[in-house]
Amino acid sequence: MEILKTNKFLFIFSSVFIFLNSALLYFNIYYGILIPFILLTVWIGIFKQELLILAVVFFSPLSFLLSEILPNTTVDISIPTEPILAVLVFLFVLKTMTGQGIHKKILIHPVSIAIYINLLWLFITTLSSSLPIVSVKFLIARLWFVVPLYFISAHFFKDSLFIKKYIWAYIIPFLFIIFYTLTNLISVGLFIKNAAHGAMQPFFNDHTSYGAVIAMYIPVITGFIFIIKRKSYVKPTILLILLIFSFALVFSYTRAAWISIIISLFIFIVVYLKIDRRILIFFSILTVSLFFVFQFEITDRLSKNRQDSSQDLSEHVNSISNIATDASNLERINRWNSALKMFEERPLLGFGPGTYTFQYAPYQMSYDKTIISTNFGDGGNAHSEYIGPLAESGILGTLSFIGIIIMTIITGVKVYYNSRKQEYKILSITALLGLISYYIHGFLNNFLDTDKASVPFWGFTAIIVAIDIFHKE
Repeated sequence: MEILKTNKFLFIFSSVFIFLNSALLYFNIYYGILIPFILLTVWIGIFKQELLILAVVFFSPLSFLLSEILPNTTVDISIPTEPILAVLVFLFVLKTMTGQGIHKKILIHPVSIAIYINLLWLFITTLSSSLPIVSVKFLIARLWFVVPLYFISAHFFKDSLFIKKYIWAYIIPFLFIIFYTLTNLISVGLFIKNAAHGAMQPFFNDHTSYGAVIAMYIPVITGFIFIIKRKSYVKPTILLILLIFSFALVFSYTRAAWISIIISLFIFIVVYLKIDRRILIFFSILTVSLFFVFQFEITDRLSKNRQDSSQDLSEHVNSISNIATDASNLERINRWNSALKMFEERPLLGFGPGTYTFQYAPYQMSYDKTIISTNFGDGGNAHSEYIGPLAESGILGTLSFIGIIIMTIITGVKVYYNSRKQEYKILSITALLGLISYYIHGFLNNFLDTDKASVPFWGFTAIIVAIDIFHKE
């Protein structure tokens, strides 16, 4: 009798869905096909929320924009990850209202407090935005990245096995992206740099975001080589994966990612050797002082470097410091100068979160424009996680984001020094190094409005916080 009732319910539901979706298709509305997917996602989210988190992580490297299949769509989101994230936020709100929230220690952790301040300021600047709809969309997107990938994930990171699942759930599908990209590159020419720009499409927008993510995972993969102690076949497998990621990083032709890895390695040496902070402060002050003393000589030297980005790797490395003719470097300066001019006009509240792309055109100066600049200013974002917020959310927008970084670094170093178990020391320091590679990369690019970078960025931050709260002792 129970089976008959169940079958009857399924028949009625299926009939209603077929009728409704047929009507929607008749009017050229295709979103009805997502209804079963949404219902299944909600069901899993209620009973197995951790599986939904892992699904987001797994599909992030493989996700693509809705506009790839629906060119005329008015809402361009990553499929299938962002709808799942939206469902997770909705369920989080429901569970919080019914007293089933996450662990209190996560909510009051210094990193969490820094995140609250940043989100609060984004909300305030959304109210004063020059393009309110754009800013509201930006704020909602930020929330559906931060809530599931930081707060909910940190809650499940109480289980150390889930930390490893989270990390490998991204690495495994990303291997497919690497092979897909390298196959496309080899078919054109592995050493043809220009081919690297679109070899990873439609999964990644361009080679810079692809390279940034690779750089974030190289320290973590390296850490697993030292975590694994048994099963001799596992270590060689992880070493092979590390080699594949390193090879992919080189042929991503992403100069910012190369720099970020080198600086991350230097920072690891500093932390590992426990170099006295007074020595570091002294050399930092000395370096800055020397820069200002010899700034004209340095600028003159850089302006004489006319090596453009090239398919030759040595020439491509040399082009990093070319601020005279390299188009990509000059266009970054154009975007930064535009952002700084916008900041000068609205230093406190900015133009509103997410508005830079739509507002920077009038602030381009003719002498800053390059062969890849557009008069309409439709070329993208500010190419900086630090300068972009200055234009969009004012000085407090940047300072509040830097506050998150500072609190995460302090927590990560503290956890590394204080953890008693070697596994947690390695997980904390490698997650921190992965984040530091992005902090460095953030001076030259910004990708936190995408699921590709947000999954490791907020996930690694949550790992450090969870180890500090649940596993340090």
